[in-house]
Amino acid sequence: MEKILTQFKLKTKITDIKPLKIGHINDSFILTGENPNDESYFLQRINHNIFKDVEGLQNNIRIVTDHLRKKYREAGVTNIEQKVLQLIETKDNKLFYKDDEGNYWRIYVNIVNTHSYEAITPELAYEAGKAYGNFHCMIVDIPANQLIDSIPDFHNVEFRVQQLKDAVKENPAGRLEKTQWMVDELLKRADEMCLPQRLYREGKLPGRINHCDTKINNLLFNDKDEPCCIVDLDTMMISTVLSDFGDFMRTAANTGAEDDPNLDNIDVNLAIYEAYTKGYLEKATFLTDTELEYLALGAKMLTYMQTVRFFADYLNGDTYYKIQHPEHNWQRTIAQFRLLEQQEKKFEIMQQIVKNCSKDK
Repeated sequence: MEKILTQFKLKTKITDIKPLKIGHINDSFILTGENPNDESYFLQRINHNIFKDVEGLQNNIRIVTDHLRKKYREAGVTNIEQKVLQLIETKDNKLFYKDDEGNYWRIYVNIVNTHSYEAITPELAYEAGKAYGNFHCMIVDIPANQLIDSIPDFHNVEFRVQQLKDAVKENPAGRLEKTQWMVDELLKRADEMCLPQRLYREGKLPGRINHCDTKINNLLFNDKDEPCCIVDLDTMMISTVLSDFGDFMRTAANTGAEDDPNLDNIDVNLAIYEAYTKGYLEKATFLTDTELEYLALGAKMLTYMQTVRFFADYLNGDTYYKIQHPEHNWQRTIAQFRLLEQQEKKFEIMQQIVKNCSKDK
């Protein structure tokens, strides 16, 4: 570890390295010095099996964070260090270090006096909606061709459906016979769920830079409990705004757990849905009429896509997602499918909420 740290332009002599159990993809550590006022850091080992173009990934993050800093400076904001992630360069001016074993490492300045939330309330959802809406508004003028797709086709539903069809055709784990009903349910919805991708391809839905992982715990709050910084920028890439809107709703507006074994727990929390929508639309003033028309569909679309992904992995023998027991991916599949069914039942209400909130702008 010491050899890794010596590669970076650190202002602090590191005396303590503390591992963090956060996220499912990268290994993370907090680096601190002897004195409480010393600059501290956030070290990560980048999972290059998932992010295959590490240089492009890091360049994405620098483009977005530099752009945000510029916008905040122009607005006269003074505490920018609490609002935007800051990458530390290596001594040869790179944004990552590759060690002798082929591992990739990066370091951010640690944003102190902040906290995040795992549980969600309508009040937090409203604040999160404003934060993500403002984030989208600030980065909407970054030229799309400047960023790479850090995970190609990540939120491309057509691609995910094809992965499912391939898994069904090959059936490598021999699990198809007992789950054929799920195949039928998902494929009969495929045309509707792929509509936004077709509209995007036809130029009717604009491509926007999205965060693509808009969970509540990717938003830091300051000591006044105000949203201050959006983190985990690894999946910044071009999609439609339906992706980020839908991803938050899939996770936050679910009354149950993503892998809830009790399907009766799972429903749409309309209070969370409405609060986030209200906050988001207060700030995301750039949206077109077409984006507003299909925004609610984003919630169904992302839940559908995640159902497809869990199910395809189950059919493939659990090769992508970490599992806690042999049927975990099936448990995830049916839990996500139940959420999709509940969203379908409440879809007219969800659409009306978007309409009402967009009128209030």
